[in-house]
Amino acid sequence: MTLNTILVAAGPGDAERAEEIADATVEVAAPSNATVVLSHVFTEEEYDDVLERLEFDTERTEVTPDEVAQRHATIRTLADSLDAYDVEFEIRGAIGEHGETITDLAEETGADRVIVGGRKRSPTGKAVFGSTAQTVMLSAPCPVTFVREE
Repeated sequence: MTLNTILVAAGPGDAERAEEIADATVEVAAPSNATVVLSHVFTEEEYDDVLERLEFDTERTEVTPDEVAQRHATIRTLADSLDAYDVEFEIRGAIGEHGETITDLAEETGADRVIVGGRKRSPTGKAVFGSTAQTVMLSAPCPVTFVREE
């Protein structure tokens, strides 16, 4: 199967598994010369917190989710890894509920594959707390690669 576009959904908990996510991305992107879309989805509350923490001057200029995502540490780490392997990528940010918005981004970008990180959870943990990765795996318009923390 030829892959043209791979959506990598990086979240706040992915910092410790960024290397594994990058390796999984390179493994599928490099052979097919696919373009990678590095994405970070923020809830409204997370977005406001990040704008404040990164000291964006929102009174002088409008700040887009793409600009905020570009400054996110995990996205920068992934971008550096992809650069090292000459994998082409773009960075997208979005605001919304994590799982649904990642699925929307997969549709908008025409993704042939989604790569998402997560941690191992018990069935009870999934039912009680929900799971972004589970939502994406069940709703994405394409195959999903799940990169679990060690």
